[in-house]
Amino acid sequence: LFTPHFVSKHSLSSSSFSSFIILSHPQSFQKCSLFNTGSNSWCELSLSLPRVLSSPLSSNLLSSSNGLLCFSIPRSSCFVVYNLLAKSLRRVNFPTCLFDYESLTLVSTDNGFKLFVLSSAGSSNQALVYSPTVCSWRSFEGSTQILSESCHQKGVFYNGCLFFTTLEPFHVVYFHLESGRWEGSTAVLPRDLTFVRVASDGYQKLYLIAGVGTNGISRSIKIWELGKDEDQGVDYWVEVETLPEMVCRKFVSVCYHNYEHVYCFWHQGLICLCCYTWPEMLYFKVSRGTWHWLPK
Repeated sequence: LFTPHFVSKHSLSSSSFSSFIILSHPQSFQKCSLFNTGSNSWCELSLSLPRVLSSPLSSNLLSSSNGLLCFSIPRSSCFVVYNLLAKSLRRVNFPTCLFDYESLTLVSTDNGFKLFVLSSAGSSNQALVYSPTVCSWRSFEGSTQILSESCHQKGVFYNGCLFFTTLEPFHVVYFHLESGRWEGSTAVLPRDLTFVRVASDGYQKLYLIAGVGTNGISRSIKIWELGKDEDQGVDYWVEVETLPEMVCRKFVSVCYHNYEHVYCFWHQGLICLCCYTWPEMLYFKVSRGTWHWLPK
């Protein structure tokens, strides 16, 4: 998707090229909803998937990134990365035939993609990275804190690393995709947090989205941006936004204060805040500093 030929053929000024949020559901596998951020509207799309992916009983959609979809096919012991626009696919065999994994994150890069998998096999925790340039898996030491997190939370790609948040006591940790090294963020988290999520535009900015309150009840939801003191070499969180009170009340009420169902992601200048148990999506438009509900 990043090749000069593709970009010149489908430039952002072209009416035929747009950016979409895809909404899928296991019980409606062949049809999904696409939200067009340009026209601010939903449209139904019937997915013409290859036969190997056409049955919800044999494949599961796990992750997506810039037009690439990653499915698992347990009966064939493989993952399949499918290019929605080019309608091409690549099979990636499981590291082992009987492969038990906690979560998978698909990361699209300038020259292809990478798969990051967290796996717990017996008493050992592993982080595995697949790169199509070498067509093999690399195994690294995993993180017990991350493996205990909700399976809905994928890694957030930022500055060559995947960032994760842990359960209480809350921490932000990250994994270097090239070296396989785990590190903890040195930026001190704000106080009185009830849940923590991260989102990123991929390269320039990393955001912290969190509830603030006591006894596990969020009284407000705020957004911070990661800053850096170049002289001291210290990272810190800078508060940039607070969710309006009435909108916050509605959001926490539909979550029933079960914040494991809350997830966030970045999309074309929007920080999207969602709940798996509620069919509405809240987003923050960073450039304007405004909050909106996507139409149902």
